[in-house]
Amino acid sequence: MSDEKKNSILIVDDERVNLDILNKILNSEYTIYITKSGASAIKITNELSPDLILLDILMPDMDGYEVLEALKASGNTKHTPVIFITGLESAEDEEKGRALQVVDYIHKPLDPDIVRQKVADQMRIINQARKEN
Repeated sequence: MSDEKKNSILIVDDERVNLDILNKILNSEYTIYITKSGASAIKITNELSPDLILLDILMPDMDGYEVLEALKASGNTKHTPVIFITGLESAEDEEKGRALQVVDYIHKPLDPDIVRQKVADQMRIINQARKEN
């Protein structure tokens, strides 16, 4: 990627196997940060300002919805796009995420091609917005 800075992604999932899979799929193209907890995700987002967050919904302590609400409530993080990573498939679950301004969904089991495509689509939007500002 020459001298350009790689876009960065924070991956948040309480399951190590999902973190490992997503890291393997994405680490050649992006700078990857990883955490297993929602509270840590908020802290990392404030400190490192990742370009995109891949966020599991079902986690102990603080679920993905709560994390997203906290991110959207903060001036520092409210514009950080979030893609939910989930095994949930009901319309109600998707509507809840959309109401909280999630930008997309990636459903489990994870398909590497779909993960790469959805992340690349968001990065194009992010990078285009930067060029325009």
